Amino acid sequence: MLFDSRSAKQLQPGSHLLVQGCDGLRLVASQSRKTWTYRYKDSAGLMKQVRLGHWPEMSLAEAVSAWGEKRDGRSAGVDPVTSRRKAALAKNGPAVSSTVRALLEGFRDHLAGLRQAEGAARAWSALERMLDEEPELARTAPREVTRAQAYDVLDKRRDLPAAAKKLRALLGQAWDWGLDAGKIDGAAPNWWRSLLKGQLRSKGKIVGGEHVGFRRRVLSQAELRKLLPWARANMSQSALDGLLLYLYTGMRGVEIFALRTEYVSQEEDGWWITFPAHLLKMERDADTVDHRVPLFGEALEIVQRRVSGAWEGWLFFTGRGGKFRPYHRNTFSSYVYSLMPESAKAKRRTGEGLICPVVDWSPHALRRTARTLLSAIDCPEDVGEAIIGHKPGVMVASYNLHTFDAQKWHWLNRLWLVLRSLDNELPTKND
Repeated sequence: MLFDSRSAKQLQPGSHLLVQGCDGLRLVASQSRKTWTYRYKDSAGLMKQVRLGHWPEMSLAEAVSAWGEKRDGRSAGVDPVTSRRKAALAKNGPAVSSTVRALLEGFRDHLAGLRQAEGAARAWSALERMLDEEPELARTAPREVTRAQAYDVLDKRRDLPAAAKKLRALLGQAWDWGLDAGKIDGAAPNWWRSLLKGQLRSKGKIVGGEHVGFRRRVLSQAELRKLLPWARANMSQSALDGLLLYLYTGMRGVEIFALRTEYVSQEEDGWWITFPAHLLKMERDADTVDHRVPLFGEALEIVQRRVSGAWEGWLFFTGRGGKFRPYHRNTFSSYVYSLMPESAKAKRRTGEGLICPVVDWSPHALRRTARTLLSAIDCPEDVGEAIIGHKPGVMVASYNLHTFDAQKWHWLNRLWLVLRSLDNELPTKND
């Protein structure tokens, strides 16, 4: 059983730590405290969680004991959330939310324990926007929301199917939470789970007012020969560094722009990034491990330069006049789009160098390009997947615990040489 009290003390609001060997036991950080929770799926396959106590008042041993009791209760057919809800109702009576707005504002606090800070903020933003756009629904008591009302909310947003689908999922989750927590009358139906299920399908992104469908965009070598020299001459330093790290390392954008000085270290075989497991996309899986990325060449130069000029530990930040803030992946995505010919900003520009010569790509296409180039130079499949941080399948992960560190070093070095040969601004020899 592994639990690092130092990591627990440094846990940021919206993040959490998993306790290995205790499936579902986690320490969740909010703005004011850290809470032990037990997270599980009920018999219907719905995700639920129950609070066990606060750390450090409740020690690890006490949390494990409480977790064991809840788990044993589930084995005996007692659902922890339902049991706690019934006990609370018997003691205090139901604290039913008076309006949909009140329900969702209560759900906002619940979201903070389920998602990282950025994800929780975006989810609440979508719900808050819906409340402002639907004042009649916001004033309605949750138990009085009709199927027709719920349908109307989603039907109005058919032209934005991806956003409507996410909103439907959030509202369904909020209603489930409200029913479990006694915020909604237990007899009230959850219309959101069944309405328009499978009917909110996106036709792909829109470029120039037209649907272009779904495409897994990869930049060709000819496009990279145009993009790399142009980017060096025209992109901001933060954006250029981010673009190059996408290509050199294959890391996710959320990982690149969340890099901190403590994630970078020099080891016996060279420099490495060790990105912590609890911040990874797969952090909910108990067997997720730190993502390790070797550094050399220009990638190492970029990281070392940013480490030496870091602000409060962040390698990527923005601002001026002493007022700084972290530079996020979404900032980079917006910046890249502003360079595309179809963007409103690009249409107002007059200089040729201010419009990207390679069109119709997003930051994630850079990561996909790095993975595709690895395959093109005959990188083994399992090594390529390890390089970009994909988890192996369940059975493979159960038996193959190899870390691929040496192979990552070899194949990322070969990828770097390929990219150097495509960049007219750099020498092609490996000095």
